[in-house]
Amino acid sequence: MPGSANGSNGSTKAMGILTVGGLVVVTAYTVALGSNGWLWFGWVVLGLLTLAMVVTQSSG
Repeated sequence: MPGSANGSNGSTKAMGILTVGGLVVVTAYTVALGSNGWLWFGWVVLGLLTLAMVVTQSSG
């Protein structure tokens, strides 16, 4: 929704950026130090929260 004055749109975008950044960090950690299941679990939870925010915003 470009040009929207809705405040939650900014938080959804921020969550998306955080999720993508988290993926980069977790991937770099995995390449450098080996896989950590808790990091991947945390990223999946973050991704699901972001997806939920996107779905609730688009439906509302």
